[in-house]
Amino acid sequence: MAQSILHTGKVLRQIIIGQIQDVAESQMDIQPEGFQNTIRWNIGHMVYWLDKYASLSFGSPSAIPTQYETLFNSGTKPSDWTATPPSKDELIEILAVQLSGLSELTPEMLDQRLQSPYEMGPFQFVTAGELFHFALIHEALHLGIISSQLKLIK
Repeated sequence: MAQSILHTGKVLRQIIIGQIQDVAESQMDIQPEGFQNTIRWNIGHMVYWLDKYASLSFGSPSAIPTQYETLFNSGTKPSDWTATPPSKDELIEILAVQLSGLSELTPEMLDQRLQSPYEMGPFQFVTAGELFHFALIHEALHLGIISSQLKLIK
């Protein structure tokens, strides 16, 4: 099962990269009515949280610029940005680097217990695999949001 989770993570990230490559830079910052964020924010949010979950799950050092936390953490939004966000190309590059990093994970790594359980609201994650699997669900949700935004933008 762990191998399936790792495979799903790589496939999901390839789908995300493929979809983002087709988005025009001019569409990245359009905020359709009914949405609190933009396509650029959703991509950056996925980058930020996969980096965070990798750190929590596997002890990986952060591999993203420190400003990503103030731009893309939960609760942030583009209308509050005071720093210039990364370009579409920079985000795709980081997505690709993170995809390569997924190939370094092993099923045994997913079975490891976290140093301390990670709590998110009523949910608690005890193993690296539980948290990593949640990270994939999180990415799939944001991919769906991006797909919906693109339909409204076009």
